Amino acid sequence: MKARLPQGMGGGAQNMNSMIKQAQKMQEQITTLQDDIEKREFSAQSGGGAVSVTMSGAKQMLSLSIKPEAVDPDDVEMLQDLIISAVNECINTINSTSETEMGAITGGVSFPGLF
Repeated sequence: MKARLPQGMGGGAQNMNSMIKQAQKMQEQITTLQDDIEKREFSAQSGGGAVSVTMSGAKQMLSLSIKPEAVDPDDVEMLQDLIISAVNECINTINSTSETEMGAITGGVSFPGLF
């Protein structure tokens, strides 16, 4: 007696080819999205706009703007904290955008080391 598989299961080589084609399509979509994100610009501010940072999606700093009122020679640590905060916020935005948009392609499945 032959065992029956649920519909959509089995199919042998034909099913495997279909899965490979789907994986290749997903890989192309991921590569396209990664390129798109790397070309985008992301901005963040700290200190109520006293420090502004713009970075590429590749996490390279493109610009840093510091308002004169944020510069206090007696409190350099505050300015350093504002810069760090703005940079970290911008990186978090890039990461969050990447995860959200990649999740739309991968159906929420995470691929370690990919993004």
